[in-house]
Amino acid sequence: MRRGFVERDTLETKIKVNLDLDGNGKAEIDTGVGFLDHMLTLMAFHGKFDLTVIAKGDLYVDDHHTIEDIGICIGKAFKDAIGDRKGIRRYSTVYIPMDESLAYTSLDISNRPYLVFNVNFTHEKVGNMSTQMFKEFFRAFVNESRITFHINLIYGENDHHKIEAVFKSFARALKEGSEVISDDISSSKGVL
Repeated sequence: MRRGFVERDTLETKIKVNLDLDGNGKAEIDTGVGFLDHMLTLMAFHGKFDLTVIAKGDLYVDDHHTIEDIGICIGKAFKDAIGDRKGIRRYSTVYIPMDESLAYTSLDISNRPYLVFNVNFTHEKVGNMSTQMFKEFFRAFVNESRITFHINLIYGENDHHKIEAVFKSFARALKEGSEVISDDISSSKGVL
């Protein structure tokens, strides 16, 4: 069973995350940030993960603490669920279009965190979410999950479409990279 559960309780946020890497794409998401709820629901569906995220944060300040802490929690849950990484495919690159936008993500479930984020936005917000927080979400996820993750938007005009293409590509790459394909560790070092 490749599952992770994380609870985070700070003065700024209270978050619970359940992640099942071998699920069916079911999502129960309530973060208080509508556009993030939409993206996490898409992530679960396209990655075929079962994902629950329940978050209460200091949104009266802004969305930063809530979104960053959700990234931390999902990253920790992924790290717990993936375990020793034995037998996983490890690498994946996925291109996804969303209308006029085209994104691709490449990842290495390597136990080495690194983020490359090549996405620019036209507007400060999409719905009630700050566009600058997408990079912070992915940075928090990468640092806690300990994966190398390159996000590239090749082109696009509509910020909603750009972000949706990125999340769908991310979900598909994460699913493919975490797929168990052998009994071996996919590393010449013998350990990930």
